[in-house]
Amino acid sequence: MKKTPKLRTTNYELRTNRGFTLLLAALVASITLAIGVSIFEITQKQVILSSLGRDSQFAFYTADTGAECALYYDVRHGYFGTSTPPADAVCDSQTLSMSGRAPSLPYTISFQFEPGGLCAQVSVEKSSSNPQTVIHADGYSTNCASITTNPRALQRSVEIKY
Repeated sequence: MKKTPKLRTTNYELRTNRGFTLLLAALVASITLAIGVSIFEITQKQVILSSLGRDSQFAFYTADTGAECALYYDVRHGYFGTSTPPADAVCDSQTLSMSGRAPSLPYTISFQFEPGGLCAQVSVEKSSSNPQTVIHADGYSTNCASITTNPRALQRSVEIKY
């Protein structure tokens, strides 16, 4: 007689937690992505803020350069008096073209130039009352041609009264 082989009975269990690893991996990936995106946005805003601070300093120093130029030519050479100016005014290797000279007080003389490639617009107001001279300089973080078209152009002003 032949022996009949014993059949093994195996109990197969249905695993209910299949795909848990895939779900956990997707969750970790989305959290990591969210953190990465938020860090990128914070970094991007910080770069914009620091560039605005830098441009603001450039605009201030440009305004200061324009005011100091006007002050130098007024105090040392009497350039903004009622008479004809003694010679061409030169600041930052640029000859200044003045506009608005008047023969009697009060009057305002204006000029603009580009020290370091950035725009400075300066006005010198002379009057007979105190203060007798007011120098107002506007400095920009861009050149004179693109002040109105550049959306990130910054303006800083300096005023000297004496």
